Amino acid sequence: MIIFQIYKDCGIKRQRLPLNNMIKVTFLGTGTSQGIPVIGSDHPVCLSQDNKDKRLRVSILIQWENINLVVDCGPDFRQQMLRENIKHINGIFFTHEHSDHSAGMDDIRPFFFRQGDIPVFGSQRVIDNFSRRFDYIFSRENKYPGAPSVGINIVKPYQAFEFKGKNIIPVEVMHNQLPVMGYRIDDFCYLTDVKTINDHEKEKLKDLDVLVLSCLRTEAHPNHLNLEEALGLIEILSPKSCYLTHISNLMGFHEEVSSSLPLNVFLAYDSLTVSSK
Repeated sequence: MIIFQIYKDCGIKRQRLPLNNMIKVTFLGTGTSQGIPVIGSDHPVCLSQDNKDKRLRVSILIQWENINLVVDCGPDFRQQMLRENIKHINGIFFTHEHSDHSAGMDDIRPFFFRQGDIPVFGSQRVIDNFSRRFDYIFSRENKYPGAPSVGINIVKPYQAFEFKGKNIIPVEVMHNQLPVMGYRIDDFCYLTDVKTINDHEKEKLKDLDVLVLSCLRTEAHPNHLNLEEALGLIEILSPKSCYLTHISNLMGFHEEVSSSLPLNVFLAYDSLTVSSK
């Protein structure tokens, strides 16, 4: 568990927030698109008995006061919500449309039945994609009985917005040729499915206490940062601490890789919580 202090970017100066407005982050899943263990695989990491080597599809839960904010809603969403005993959600931020980040959409139904429309946030491209794939949820016409409904919020990469008292700064990264949205909240930032990030977006990542960054494996990959690339980016951005996520079995065993990392860099694992005082 890491203790970190959170500040609010008010556009003019950085203002210390009261303690009860700080955030807690829980890693709902830290695996790649297939999860770990991979179905049918005899890879040693897939056979590991260490719970830190067992990874659901990547997602986080961000909490402050009585707010529950989920980032991405993958195919393991139901299992993650049950494991963490989550009774309500105030919104879902989407990074992009790939299935490992969105295929759990139908499992928002229990929350909808209890609390009404679920606010969802994503780029126009992502919302357009969901409107086709999940038309029975996103359409207001001829609603299927029992289908959940959502409140749609379009996120623009260069426009900050407010959510439940927090200033949210979108950060656009590239997943090969696909733009992916990261989110900075106070001095915490979540970036997944990263391959490259331009200098303008890097400016949004100054003075971070905690950065969560995707890192697939040790070997190079066309769509994702490998370990060497991720460590190079971390050195440039200089967060106080960084947690690596979206991890493949090809990264290696959690304990072995962890022992080789710089002092401020950690492999995240499922159910890990990073919280303030």
